[in-house]
Parts: sequence; structure tokens; C-alpha cells
Amino acid sequence: MSRSMIQAAVTMNQLQSKMDLISNNMANSQTTGYKTRQADFASLLFQQIDNMTDPANADGRLTPDGVRVGSGAKLGSVNIDLTPGSLQETERALDAALLEKNHLFQIQVTENDVTETRYTRDGSFYLSPLNGGEDVMLATKDGHPVLGENGPIIIEEGFDAITIDPDGQISVQRGNVNENAGNLAVTEAVRPQLLEASGDNTFRLPDLDELAFDFAEIMQPAGQNSEILRSGALEQSNVDIGSQMTDLLNAQRSYQFNARTISMGDQMMGLVNQLR
Repeated sequence: MSRSMIQAAVTMNQLQSKMDLISNNMANSQTTGYKTRQADFASLLFQQIDNMTDPANADGRLTPDGVRVGSGAKLGSVNIDLTPGSLQETERALDAALLEKNHLFQIQVTENDVTETRYTRDGSFYLSPLNGGEDVMLATKDGHPVLGENGPIIIEEGFDAITIDPDGQISVQRGNVNENAGNLAVTEAVRPQLLEASGDNTFRLPDLDELAFDFAEIMQPAGQNSEILRSGALEQSNVDIGSQMTDLLNAQRSYQFNARTISMGDQMMGLVNQLR
């Protein structure tokens, strides 16, 4: 197989990954709190071929003599765009929409007997019964505990009303008495490019042992005693359908060009083999 055909085949594989990413963005355009994923490409290793015995403009040439032949492109990274989406009023007491970029709710997820903290922008919360219904816990729609400053937020039953204040405080009313049931542990992603998508509209941190950063350099608590969210509202997806369609068409066109390179290379090799 020729060098050009190898380059095209490698690039087509990576373009397929980009189209899958765009398709996932478009499929989640109506998902509450979903954040757009963006694909960044990088060139693979290239070979410098110095086969010019008498290069033109040798005196003023700024680039190396010869020809640089690449090996295709790869999907260098997938970045998450945490830009806030539009807000939709729901008038539901347990709905909360974050107002600032890079702010995230913290939830506790247990999979395969392993418990870890994950992050999400989806503020659609519910009350999950505990201890036979004597207590309730603030949870996501999937039943994962929502974390407060001291762990999962557990509230004793028997309250008349519950509200989420703009600063993240959970207030319950018992008769004529209001009490603080906990505070949402809203965190800020200082380096959002390090977050990894973990499914169910959540993110996780990679293994910190493999990174040159400490946890405090990646995630920090959001400002206290400030308006960080809006109660009774949900944040919509920040997917721009028009932009995603344009990216999808460009990726498909690039895929077609590379496929055409392979077919033309095969035809040329067939013609060469027929020479007598």
C-alpha cells in the first residue's frame, strides 16, 4: 500500500470518531445541562525528505530543504465546552440552574462497588426515601446522592416545604420555622479541559497520579454567599445545531476526499501493473 493510501486510511478512522462525537452532540441537544464536546485534531509524525540538490531561493529560504511527508492526522483531544446554556423556567422547587461558566454540581456515584465523586450541570433533583421513609435524601433522577458541604444531603421527614436558595442553601419549612438542611457543594472547574465524560451527562476527573496537577489546581469551591444558581429553572443544552451541522458536513466531505484518495491510488497501482 502506498504512503498516500496509508495516510488516508489513518485519517478516515479519526474522522469517523469526530462524526460520532458530533452525532452525540446533536442527539443530546435537548438534554438538560448537556455540554458540547469538541474534537481537536493533531498531525501524526512526519518524515523530512531532503532530496533537493539545488533548492530554489536557498539564500532566503526559512523552511527546511526538501519535502515534509506526514502520516495522517489523529484525534488529539476532546474538549468540553462548559459555557452556560439558556434557562427554562419550571417553577419546580427542586430544579436548580447554575449561572456561572465552569460551575458544577457534585454527585456521588457507586459502580462495581467503587464510589467516586462526579460532576454535572443537570440540576433536576428529587427526594429519595431513606430508613423506611423516616428521612429523605436529595438525589439525581438516577438516584445518585447530591453532595453538600458535609456529604449527601439528608433531611428529616415532616417538613411542609423545601426550597433551594440562590446561594445553594437548602431550606425546609416546618410549621412557622425555617431551618437550613444543608448547602449544595457547587464546585468550579479551574481546568475544565481535564474533565472526562463518564456517561449519564456527568464528568469525572482522570487519575491524578498521572497528571502534574493537584486536585486543588483543577477543582475549587464556588464563591460562598453569592448568587450561583436560580431555583425553579433548568439549564438547557448549549449545543448549537447549526454549527454542529456545518462541522458534520465538513467532516463527511473530508472523509469522502480521503476515501477518494484510496480508490485513486488503487486505480493508479492497477494501471502500473498493466504496463508491459
